[in-house]
Amino acid sequence: MDGLVFRHASTTDDPALRALLQSVKLPFEDVASERQDFIVALWQGRLVGCVALERFEGVALLRSLAVVESQRGSGVGRELYDRALARALELGLGRLFLLTTTAAPFFERRGFRHVDRSQAPEAVWRSPQFASLCPATAACLALSL
Repeated sequence: MDGLVFRHASTTDDPALRALLQSVKLPFEDVASERQDFIVALWQGRLVGCVALERFEGVALLRSLAVVESQRGSGVGRELYDRALARALELGLGRLFLLTTTAAPFFERRGFRHVDRSQAPEAVWRSPQFASLCPATAACLALSL
């Protein structure tokens, strides 16, 4: 991971964030760094990974964990996740929720448990991610902090 830089995203990162998420087939339509707390990974100035917390009254939706193909398996995803978790703790969040169609084992190894979508607070399930962007077949997982 030498040469990687991790930082909080700014609005100037939004086009690159959307492009990365679209390239890995994750929802990107509602991405805006002013609405979601994004952490990005850069290598040689190029965006190679991201993760976000979308906050709702003491809880958050962990979303948009993505790494470009060339960096997969290098630890970038784990580092992004660890930084998002540290940020959630720093913010005093009590619980994280997420939706996934492919990454449940990654999150289960980190303590997330499958829950029914109805267990998420109303503000979370009314978010674009829950309401329309992620398919109804996506697994819902939660982690108490």
